[in-house]
Amino acid sequence: MINLGLQVRRAVERDYDRIANLVYYESNSHRHLDWHSPLEWIGSSHYWVCEENGALAAALACPEDPPHVAWIRFFGHNYHLSASQAWTLLWSAAHSEIAAENKRTYIAAIAVKRWFQSLLYESGFELKQNIVLLEWKNPSRSLFAMPSGIRIRPMQDADLPAVANVDLSAFGLFWHNTESALQKARQQCASATVAEDDSGVIGYQLSSKNPLGAHLARLAVKPEVQGRGVGMALVNQLLQSLNLNLSGRLSVNTQADNAASLSLYKKMGFVLTGESFPVFVFQVGG
Repeated sequence: MINLGLQVRRAVERDYDRIANLVYYESNSHRHLDWHSPLEWIGSSHYWVCEENGALAAALACPEDPPHVAWIRFFGHNYHLSASQAWTLLWSAAHSEIAAENKRTYIAAIAVKRWFQSLLYESGFELKQNIVLLEWKNPSRSLFAMPSGIRIRPMQDADLPAVANVDLSAFGLFWHNTESALQKARQQCASATVAEDDSGVIGYQLSSKNPLGAHLARLAVKPEVQGRGVGMALVNQLLQSLNLNLSGRLSVNTQADNAASLSLYKKMGFVLTGESFPVFVFQVGG
């Protein structure tokens, strides 16, 4: 039965407080794990809300960042509306709008909650890969030597264009952190450093602190200099700066099928925790 009191429209600035209630007070929500609050995307493309008799009942945000990749940053609904009903209405609007742009776009989600995974499967999303979590378990191990000709220093605003290029070359378009995303991350993280040689910036890391220790949120090295110990040197400096070499937990996540990344972390003393998170993708356009 169709509920004639339901209407879907674009999210606008005046929706801020009502979307905030969905984000912070409703348990029926999916939130993308990144440096942005779902509220920061209000006003961007592909942000929709559903109203029930004039009251905001659900919201879906999937803005493109990086280009051609629209991560589902937020989906939430209040208890008056079922997850299936809210998703069907909002997903139909988002899908139609993105399809009308006549370009190839990947709509993606890291879906932790089972109910959201079910909605994605039912809508034709496919499992792309899994994200696995690792933890540093070898505090007695010798720290890693600095490669010759490599310098590590704090990241500056002026480094962001070069850091974004390193990120794109290391991870490709799908997982790319754009310059604006990196700037946001740098403002919030506990540690942000770059590795450079005479050619300029060749690697970087971003890490956040938590009550148990720290999380290595991003580690990237230019492909042409991988294997020289740059990644190890960045992690070594992080361990020293955060005083994690003798105590404390350092975690990191990577794609389950990224053999090079898993090999590097294993060499540094990281071990798999057994936790994993599925990545779902829906392709629109050619």
